[in-house]
Amino acid sequence: MLYYFDAGRVVSPALTPYKRMFISKITDIDALALRLRDLKATGKRIVFTNGCFDILHVGHIDLFRNAKRLGDVLIVAINSDQSVRRIKGDKRPIFDEVERAEILSALEMVDFVTVFGEDTPLETILKVRPDILVKGADWEDKGIVGQYEVEGWGGKVVPMSLIEGRSTSGIIDRIVSVTRPAG
Repeated sequence: MLYYFDAGRVVSPALTPYKRMFISKITDIDALALRLRDLKATGKRIVFTNGCFDILHVGHIDLFRNAKRLGDVLIVAINSDQSVRRIKGDKRPIFDEVERAEILSALEMVDFVTVFGEDTPLETILKVRPDILVKGADWEDKGIVGQYEVEGWGGKVVPMSLIEGRSTSGIIDRIVSVTRPAG
């Protein structure tokens, strides 16, 4: 079986069995929606979160760990490279969507990773129809995309507390400051 990213790239089936185990968590949204329908039929609670996850850090790990505790299956949807550039600027992402998806798929608490090309995950949320939508608490003031829809079908939206001082932008700023010549 071949695994596709929604950006149209194919992950080679010639990978080692160990690596294929993680890559098999990476799927396009249509295949994921079918798989989730079967999991929901067995009573599994689906948890969904999304973001750029450009440089993985302890704040992300904490979010994923706590999100997974809320249900049975954790879906992480990541912005495509083009989407990240539109949102964060031309110098981002640091890691491309293939690398970001592979890194996330290696985390034990993450069950599936999918890539979306829009600026918001609304279309992906509508296809996944999660029982629980998780976002960082910093999104409460901005409005959590999909909240109205998830609550409309009886799901819950859970804003998660963030670890103070942990952000990808902060990490990039620290790297730039230590690599900049003194003077």
